[in-house]
Amino acid sequence: MIPGFSYRRRFSDLSEKEILALAISSEEDDASIYRSYAENLKKDYPDSAKIFLDMARVEDGHRKVLIAKFQSRFGENIPLIRREHVSGFYARKPVWLIKNLSIDRIRLESEMMERDAYNFYIKAAQATSDAGTRKLLGDLAAAEAGHTTVADKLIESHASGDAKEIEERTSKRQFILTWVQPGLAGLMDGSVSTLAPIFATAFATQNTWTTFIVGLAASIGAGISMGLTEAVSDDGAISGRGSPLKRGISSGVMTAVGGLGHALPYLIPHFWTATIIAMIVVFFELWAIVWIQNKYMEAPFFRAALQVVVGGALVLAAGILIGTG
Repeated sequence: MIPGFSYRRRFSDLSEKEILALAISSEEDDASIYRSYAENLKKDYPDSAKIFLDMARVEDGHRKVLIAKFQSRFGENIPLIRREHVSGFYARKPVWLIKNLSIDRIRLESEMMERDAYNFYIKAAQATSDAGTRKLLGDLAAAEAGHTTVADKLIESHASGDAKEIEERTSKRQFILTWVQPGLAGLMDGSVSTLAPIFATAFATQNTWTTFIVGLAASIGAGISMGLTEAVSDDGAISGRGSPLKRGISSGVMTAVGGLGHALPYLIPHFWTATIIAMIVVFFELWAIVWIQNKYMEAPFFRAALQVVVGGALVLAAGILIGTG
């Protein structure tokens, strides 16, 4: 992968027409997510469910005024452009994963959704020259800021604790976005993607030093690539994911660590001893990834285990087969 290469457009490259289209699709997505939250919570948390339904209705109102503004300026044909098409947007959780989120996580996600939307409208207003559109986007930013206050009150009224606890929750999520998420992506890439070349080299040559050199090169190279890609893919201004430097360091270091974990055993000169130890290390690496996904990303344990452990085992098997073929 070429560092920094992405099929996504940079926000600064979008036209005013595309910015309005992006705002429309974003409001549609957020309204859908809020309704899914409400559906998920209505049985056990009916008051919270009502608040999320109200927030969904407000997002519908935002969408309508945005569409009206788009029609008055650009006509009826709204381009299909969504968050995932633009570099730097924080990806929302897929609706099918919402049922796996805890009530506290849903509340915190809603708060950050509104802050993301506020940041977007501020940036969008700055990029717009038309006075009417600029005013509309500024008004929507103010409305999203008001929604953030609602989300704060939602956490205060339904979760135990005071303002300090709310700040701690927000800080925790920021820590996850800045350090854990890119670090986890790096660890997964380094642990899994280097399995095939390292074990293929090991079984093809049965030379531990050669295997170590290949593993070292693959790990360091992947770490540099992943770190640069993470750092330049998103400046964090809209997504709220934090410093690109910090995210790049987290992703790059953990990618290198993931590969070096099963490369270092090949410093042992005895081939089978080194290989058995490397396989044991791989076992613990994959389960560490599953644990991190479950603890910090709230991924269901068995699904994460199936994806990571089975996927890693297949890559490992492929490397061995290639090396012995």
